[in-house]
Parts: sequence; structure tokens; C-alpha cells
Amino acid sequence: MSEEDENIGAVSQSRYEQIVAELREVVEQQTRGQFTIGDRALEVEPMRQRGGVAGESEYTVEQSLTRLAEDIGLTVSTVKTTRWVASRWPKERRRPRLASYTVHRALANIEDEESRFATILTPPEGKARWTTDDANRQVGQQVETPITPQEKVTAIHSLARDAEVAAAVTTDFLKRPQVAAKVSSEDKVRVVEEFTRDEHVATTAATSLLRRPDVAFKAMSDDTARFQVNSAQAERSRQAHDYFDRTNPVAPAVRNIDRTVEFLDLVTACHAFVAAAGRTVPGLRDRQLSEDERTIVHQNVAKVKATLDWIETAVDTGKVDMDDELAAMLRGE
Repeated sequence: MSEEDENIGAVSQSRYEQIVAELREVVEQQTRGQFTIGDRALEVEPMRQRGGVAGESEYTVEQSLTRLAEDIGLTVSTVKTTRWVASRWPKERRRPRLASYTVHRALANIEDEESRFATILTPPEGKARWTTDDANRQVGQQVETPITPQEKVTAIHSLARDAEVAAAVTTDFLKRPQVAAKVSSEDKVRVVEEFTRDEHVATTAATSLLRRPDVAFKAMSDDTARFQVNSAQAERSRQAHDYFDRTNPVAPAVRNIDRTVEFLDLVTACHAFVAAAGRTVPGLRDRQLSEDERTIVHQNVAKVKATLDWIETAVDTGKVDMDDELAAMLRGE
């Protein structure tokens, strides 16, 4: 079947061409009609310079155009638009055979007159007439049929202005591995942080992630993260111990055992430290440590001193809370 014999919709190619020719005439008539409305609105109310006055009139611009719109059965916004478009296209510059009124309206956004008048004379390459999308693309406005990635992104943003729509679209996109794979690591982190502002969501996500050995290993290489986990474990243990103390009938007996075990653990820890130091320090005889080595030893000695002060305070007062400085020192900060 030749191209001439192919149907377009329910009509033949030849009939389709007849329809196109007929409707182009209609579009040209509509374009001239729209410009006529704009010209007459301009005649009633010429465009004024900002702050200027064009002659004496008992009506303001708004009142005049409102009355005109009501008298011809159009909206005020339509009359205002046609008036503005007509002001941007002098009669001798209009090209109804190259562009519809909608195209003229879009290209009217080109500020420079010479550029505006030259642009309409040159439809996009390979085309004899302007389309609305071509005109909108020319002036950077949203198109109805997006082609480029940026145009598609703009269309998605426009459709997703509603928060519920945006949430649904985002959820759907994030379920597609090929989409997620193209998101940068930094953006993924920002998305995760945003989605985990809710404490329940953050807890569920963190629990799930820490079940992965590779993630847990890397997370624990961060001093602050490791300290927070250790602190959380200690706090959880304390809360469990307090609950047991308050509710279990055998708590008093266990408390006595715990105190004995804690005392023995503390004494054992001190003894082990003293014994280890006693074995290690003599080995430094006649040895000169480098400046870096001495710095590291001094930092650790400071930690030990602070820890010993903490132990003494806990033993004397029963208060085991550490101050911020000690907490930061034990975190390695």
C-alpha cells in the first residue's frame, strides 16, 4: 500500500489533506478574529507606560476593559490578553499563515522587538509552520508534549504540585531499581535523612540496616556511632535492670549478688590495668619514643586519668554519670 492509500484515522490521506487545508483557513480566521478583539481593546484603552496617563477618561483601564468584556460576552482576562498580544504584534508583523494566534501569544514573550519579529519568520528546522509546543519551547515555557529530559522533568513537577500526588509518584519511582541506581549517593543520603525524620521510621530503618553485617561493620568504624550504640546498650541494660528491680520478687537477693559481681569486676579491672602497666612500662628503659608516639601515649594517659577520676566519684558517691568532656574524650573526640 502506497502512502497515498494509507488512512489517517478514519479518512484517506487525500481527504486528510483537504481537512488540514480547510482547518488552516479556520485557524487563520480565528487568529485574525483574536487580533481584531485585541486591536479594538487597544483602541478603547491604548497601552500606557507604567505610571502614565493616556488622555482624559471617566473610566479606569480596568473598568473600561471590564465593560467591553461584558458587552461582547468574554472574560476580562481574555480581553486583557488579546489587547497585550495585539500591542506586541503590529498588523504588518503578524503572520497568520505561519503561526496561529496561540503561537503569536507565546512568542509575544520575547522582549526584544527585532528578535521577536525575526523569530516568527523562521519556524523550527524542517517545519513550514510553528506549533504551539515549538513556540513555548522557544520562550522557555512548559510544553504539552515534552521531548527533552528537562521538559519531561518540568512536566512531572507541574503534575506533582499536589503533595499527595508528589508522594505517590516519589514512592513509585523509588521502587524502580533502574531509577534509584541513577541517583547520586549524596542525594540518596538526603532522601533517607528526610524520610527518617519520623522516629518510628528511623528506628525501623536503622534496625533493618544494622542487621546487614557489612553495614554494621562500616557504621561501627565511626567513633560517634560506636559510642552512641554503646551508650544505648548501657541505657537499655540500665532500664531493664530498673524494671527487674521494681517488679521481680527476687530482686533484693539478686541485687546483693550484682553488687558483689560489680565490685569484683571493678577490682579485677584495676588489678589488670596495674599488672599490664607493670609489665609494659619497664620495657621502655633506655628507649626514646618519637614525638607522635609520645603524643598518643599522653592522650591515652589522659583518658585513663579521667576514667580513674570517674571511678573514684562513682565509688564515693554512687553517681555514675560522666560529664561531657569525659564522654567526648572516651569517644576519641
